[in-house]
Amino acid sequence: MNIVQFIVSMLLFFVLFFGISFLLNMILRSSWLMAIVYPIIVLFIVDDFSWTKYFSAPGTAFPTVFEQLFNLKLVDIVILASGFVGTLVAGIVIKKLRKSGYQMF
Repeated sequence: MNIVQFIVSMLLFFVLFFGISFLLNMILRSSWLMAIVYPIIVLFIVDDFSWTKYFSAPGTAFPTVFEQLFNLKLVDIVILASGFVGTLVAGIVIKKLRKSGYQMF
């Protein structure tokens, strides 16, 4: 992966998950909902099978996806971590905005 692609991917994941998390936190009035849901989203990003397999064959689906998680390269881990940082920053921003007196929905 090119260094420019790496930086753009990190920025994209940060901004994407910051925006999604900010909107969900604003609408649902919960500051850390997306930070809790993010690991599940990572599982869906990493796996290469249908999400229904988690319910129909959990004995094979979970070990397979955890093996794929452990086989991720450092670049992929950093990109996914930047998305998680985006969700955390959105939670902090929502907390500070509410503390400052802004009432969103």
